[in-house]
Amino acid sequence: MGKSLEEVHESVSTENKKSIFKKILAFFGPAYLISVGYMDPGNWATDLAGGSQFGYSLLWVLLMSNLMALLLQSLSARLGIVTQRDLAQASRETYSPFINYILYFLAEIAIAACDLAEVLGMAIGINLLFGIPLIDGVLITVLDTFLLLFLINKGIRKMEAFIIALVIVIGVSFVFEMFFAQPVLEDVMQGLIPTMPNETALYIAIGIIGATVMPHNLYLHSSLVQTRKFDRTKEGIKQALKYNFIDSTIALNLAFFVNAAILILAAATFYKVGMHEVAEIQDAHKFLQPLLGTKWAPILFAVALIAAGQSSTITGTLAGQIIMEGYLNLRIQPWVRRIITRLIAIVPAVIVITIFGEGVTGKLLIFSQVILSLQLGFAIIPLIHFVSDKTKMKGFHIGKITQVASWIVALVIVVLNGKLVYDEIQGWLETADNPIVLWLTVVPLALSFLVLLLYIVFKPFITKSRNAFHNHSPHNLKLRFSQAETYTKKNIAVSVDFSHADEVALNSAFELGGTDATYTLIHVVETVGAMLYGENIDDHETLVDEKLLKEYQEMLTQKGFKVEIQLGFGKPDKVIPKLVNKGSFDILVMGTHGHTGFKDLLFGTTVDKLRHNISIPLLIVKE
Repeated sequence: MGKSLEEVHESVSTENKKSIFKKILAFFGPAYLISVGYMDPGNWATDLAGGSQFGYSLLWVLLMSNLMALLLQSLSARLGIVTQRDLAQASRETYSPFINYILYFLAEIAIAACDLAEVLGMAIGINLLFGIPLIDGVLITVLDTFLLLFLINKGIRKMEAFIIALVIVIGVSFVFEMFFAQPVLEDVMQGLIPTMPNETALYIAIGIIGATVMPHNLYLHSSLVQTRKFDRTKEGIKQALKYNFIDSTIALNLAFFVNAAILILAAATFYKVGMHEVAEIQDAHKFLQPLLGTKWAPILFAVALIAAGQSSTITGTLAGQIIMEGYLNLRIQPWVRRIITRLIAIVPAVIVITIFGEGVTGKLLIFSQVILSLQLGFAIIPLIHFVSDKTKMKGFHIGKITQVASWIVALVIVVLNGKLVYDEIQGWLETADNPIVLWLTVVPLALSFLVLLLYIVFKPFITKSRNAFHNHSPHNLKLRFSQAETYTKKNIAVSVDFSHADEVALNSAFELGGTDATYTLIHVVETVGAMLYGENIDDHETLVDEKLLKEYQEMLTQKGFKVEIQLGFGKPDKVIPKLVNKGSFDILVMGTHGHTGFKDLLFGTTVDKLRHNISIPLLIVKE
């Protein structure tokens, strides 16, 4: 199994930090990347709708959602820290391939819904700040693909710093907005008492839950925490869990402040003067200046909106890569993944805006958050199962009280979503001209998802995890070697990836060097985590790959060859040249998989990029 976010796996060291402050600081970062998902433009739409229609009365939903998020994100972090697997990888080990394909599809829908909100939010912000048409703003958001790739290449700390800077921009903007709005503290406190005015409020409340407790963040957090390298003793794991909980608490409370500020702003301005239909972000921006009496209010609003959209779109992309690699064991070029994700979001946005006009963006944003909420159960329930498993968690499983609280949260979310789906389908059946079509399509689909939900609830209680490792076994290699009189190569580097290509590469290397040469086997861990965090990544894939590399070494040593090993992290076309050029090798031997054209575009080609960056001969052997 591959490492989660292999590119940056264990790239941030937390070891040898003498003071507690430096220790805590080393662990800080992942939760801030998570928190931006809790303050994306989808949140803005649901918070604005809730505040303008119902005043402060849904403020308690935000608080409850934040507590839910803190609990679930801490479970996600626990899974990643203890098992060194992300949520998608753990699911692949537990459920059948068929079920995992469905779960992957649902997760991708959630990613697309999330990205839709971010595309619309950034486009609206650009439109409001610079007067650029909304359609053009949507198309401009494609350019952030290149920003993401740039940040990934600079390392995780640079990316975390960029995200934190955007969070600060958002936070400062709303501090000033609160100063301008001057909400009544008594009314704010009253909003923390649970009430549900009507059915519309329920719909918005579910949207708030979906916008706050985001399913893709559960996948992302379980991977990002593996970017910290620490002592994997019992005490070391306990310490990592503690510091990550502190990180999550601070970051998610900041997100709660932003969301609460948006709802309070809407309640203190629009609801106060009887403007109960301000669900569109554009309308909110337009009315802020006359209601608050300052030109800075709409400007800060637009700036914060762009910052929110840009920051959350980065984390959504990383989550998409984690989900694809975890569920499908499929790794494609990051830029290809980013463009695919962005196009899936842009296409429906452009279609809807073109057909129905710019006035429906608010409804589209809220709808995207409801979709997120509907997918939550399929992420939360497996997560609770995994962190409750004594065997999987190696003694760090959650206690009974936490289990009960987690299942209550899952039950609340599933029941609320079930009611929403039931009400929506019932409404469609009552108003449809031909309800038989709905009975044959929508109703069976809803029932099938209910069956799937029940399956993932009860399956882990019945059967244990399956072995999902499919790495190539070194003992299956068919090695061929014949003695020759002379050999010219004495120090040979061989690139291995635990595929069948290794067989031809090793056999070719032995023909060059015989038993007198020294062979250095180079393997590069290339998950997203490894690309971001480098050698400090400490996840399950790194451990598996290191184990397999040592097995190669042991087997070949027993056959009389002198073998050394090197493990690299990141993109092979960049990492291998660095390792090779630092050593005193005579030649590099590399096996290829033989795919060309479209497959090269999709999965990337290492050979073409690598051969220009090494200072020694390169022998390419085809599988």
